[in-house]
Amino acid sequence: MTGIVRKAPGPRKWKPKPLEHAAITFHSSMPGYRPTPLVALPELAAELGVAAVFVKDESERLGLPAFKILGASWAVNRALSLRDGYDTPAESLAELRQRIDSASLTLVTATDGNHGHALARVAALLGLEARIYVPGGTAAKTVATIASEGAQVIPSDLIYDDVIHAAAASTSGRSDELLVQDTAWQGYEDIPQWVVDGYGTLFYEIASQLGGRAIHLVAVPTGVGSLLLAALQHYRDPANPQHPAILAVEPVTAACVTTSLAAGQALSLDTSAPTIMAGLNCGTISTIAWPAIRDGLDAGIAGIAITDHQAASAMHRLHELGVRAGPCGAAALAGVRAALEDSDHRAALTVNEESALVLISTDGPV
Repeated sequence: MTGIVRKAPGPRKWKPKPLEHAAITFHSSMPGYRPTPLVALPELAAELGVAAVFVKDESERLGLPAFKILGASWAVNRALSLRDGYDTPAESLAELRQRIDSASLTLVTATDGNHGHALARVAALLGLEARIYVPGGTAAKTVATIASEGAQVIPSDLIYDDVIHAAAASTSGRSDELLVQDTAWQGYEDIPQWVVDGYGTLFYEIASQLGGRAIHLVAVPTGVGSLLLAALQHYRDPANPQHPAILAVEPVTAACVTTSLAAGQALSLDTSAPTIMAGLNCGTISTIAWPAIRDGLDAGIAGIAITDHQAASAMHRLHELGVRAGPCGAAALAGVRAALEDSDHRAALTVNEESALVLISTDGPV
């Protein structure tokens, strides 16, 4: 059953951190970089009763089927530059290669697919080793894809939250290994923040592609909250003239954001139930994301939990319209559909027939 959460209004303590524009320069230096498409879908706008719908299509990002390499590459740049004594990150991939000692380091992470694939690709580009831990139920195709980058893949029977702890424990006390995780917990927050900062490139691209056109709602598929935090950092920056409503969308089987918003505190959930939205199957919000989620989302509809059926239906419609969305990417459309089908919910999001919407389609089909 779909769950819609309205966040109670209250004082905001969280403030966006300064945006790191240097990430765009670095990403632009990577092989095959180009802004991913922002696709106008007038048919979808008519169906939703709005003026315009744009889909940010991340089905092909730097040769990979998801946006994740933006965060993984920037975090590795920041972490390795600091590790090797540089005060500032490298401006290009070539400069980063020159800075590092490739013979002495293994990059490590836990993943449900795309983040691990991205980190494995970054390791390959830099001539580094990579070790990737995956939760139980990970598809054989996903494992093979990560391994094809030259990474060592460590299978497990654990749920996603637990496999993160296993990956982190494996690097404890190892100076020749670097954990590059896309979620934060107490004592491990710098690298996850750099991952978030890397995701900022996606939103800079959207701003450029819109050319100043006003947008009223941005729908963000949400797992641990890192991409959602990147959206909030961008759209809640006082220097940004755009201040759209932001809608967090997640599976009903892993609704840690909507559950936490309803409770007014960050809660962890059991995510052992399967979902086709594997990349969003996360039970614990990143510690750096929670203050922004709590304070940066609007008091109207802040989050929505959707079913697999809704995600599959949205994916089918996007495919009909030429957008190669995967189940996680299609979650944005599924969430917007569910939120706008009720007039009260539509009003809470301040969406009307003159509104323009942006849907973040985070990945392509598996």
